Amino acid sequence: MITPTAWPAEAVWEQVCPLLPEFTVEVLPEIDSSNSELMRRARAGQHEATLLVAERQTAGRGRMGRVWQSQPGDSLTFSLSLSLQPKDWSGLSLAVGLSLAESLHPDVGLKWPNDLWFQDRKLGGILVEAASMGGRSQVVVGVGLNIRARPAEGLNTAPAALTELLPDLTAPAALLRLALPLVQTLLAFEREGFAPLQARFEARDVLKGRRVHTSDGQQGMALGVSSQGALRLQTDAGVQDIHSAEISVRPFGAQETPR
Repeated sequence: MITPTAWPAEAVWEQVCPLLPEFTVEVLPEIDSSNSELMRRARAGQHEATLLVAERQTAGRGRMGRVWQSQPGDSLTFSLSLSLQPKDWSGLSLAVGLSLAESLHPDVGLKWPNDLWFQDRKLGGILVEAASMGGRSQVVVGVGLNIRARPAEGLNTAPAALTELLPDLTAPAALLRLALPLVQTLLAFEREGFAPLQARFEARDVLKGRRVHTSDGQQGMALGVSSQGALRLQTDAGVQDIHSAEISVRPFGAQETPR
């Protein structure tokens, strides 16, 4: 079992503190949800930039109400809370995914809007939430990554593990690779939005050029993403831009697990 002393909290703090002077790093052996905890703090008026690592979550949450399971050593689960005031929030989860993928491995792909894939299997996901109080916006970015192989039972998509790509990778080592680039990406997004990242996202886009179907009944060819981060879908009715994060998209032929 990984203990809190194995985590590179001080090294992460030293990297990020020059960018975020009030930055703190916390590691908890167990919590209901790292995102839920930081959202509670944000609503209580705590605005300090915080990276919270959860070795185990008892009520981890994914997008669209899905459950995210995390176990010590087998996964990396953390949330980052900071104040952001971008002109346009569109594409934020795509920017986060791109930062993670580029920090990990050239073969990590991106599935719109917020999943990391390898060989049509899910490596991890992202949950972005925001709280606004008194004109101030606090964003909480939750990240869950499979470090080692995990059972497929109860999952919609077959899981992949980062140790397939990086056999010696541990959860603490992954955190050290990811934290600073993620903060840099979020601060750049605040200034410039998603548009400067569009081409880099499309280079890893696992849906582009494939026939896909959506949870609201649409089918068509994925054409890539717009400069605002929308999924562009060629349907019989023409090109549709899908903005809603409440719509799930899957390619035909992707590896699914029985429910």
